[in-house]
Amino acid sequence: MTNEWLERWRDGRIAFHRDAVHPALERYWPDLQNQGSKILVPLCGKSLDMRWLAGQGHPVLGIELAEAAIEQFVAEGQGDALRYRQGDFPIWRQGNVELWCGDFFHFHIAHAAEIGAFYDRAALIALPQPTRQRYAFHLAQLIPPGSKGLLISLTRPNAKGPPYSVGHEEVEKLFTPNFELTHLEDGKTDGRGWQESVWALTRRGPVA
Repeated sequence: MTNEWLERWRDGRIAFHRDAVHPALERYWPDLQNQGSKILVPLCGKSLDMRWLAGQGHPVLGIELAEAAIEQFVAEGQGDALRYRQGDFPIWRQGNVELWCGDFFHFHIAHAAEIGAFYDRAALIALPQPTRQRYAFHLAQLIPPGSKGLLISLTRPNAKGPPYSVGHEEVEKLFTPNFELTHLEDGKTDGRGWQESVWALTRRGPVA
């Protein structure tokens, strides 16, 4: 999976990248009332959604394995980017967006002390089934109780992936142990047979 992902970015095979902000983010994010929380965006690519979140007053922390994706995000943005390192992660900072280059599963709670919300449009669906359970558990370790996030999943009959088809039942099974889930909508099926589902999640547990 790791090599395939890096090869996709190297070869420009990034049909999953959207050239506009996701309409579900614009539609539902204000209702979460995160009010300036720092947003974790796992497997972020060069998503324009991060710029939109930053424009709403949020510090954004994206984690991306492919350095090419980060370099493109910075090149397509405005202003100089600062570069520094924390542990094993090279970091680029441009405006209110930090991009950490490395394996999401090597990003730990010590790195995430200020995280207060999350956004996942293309992380869960990029992972094969055995890794999705690990992802849901690891995400829960990084998000403090009471914090909220938005998840967008995809379904399509007989999809081989990536992206992978992750239906309602699997989303609920993966996240219910650590999150309260609210299903917000199912989108229209597109020309390739994919249907998006949008979920609001709140981390369970006592709020400090």
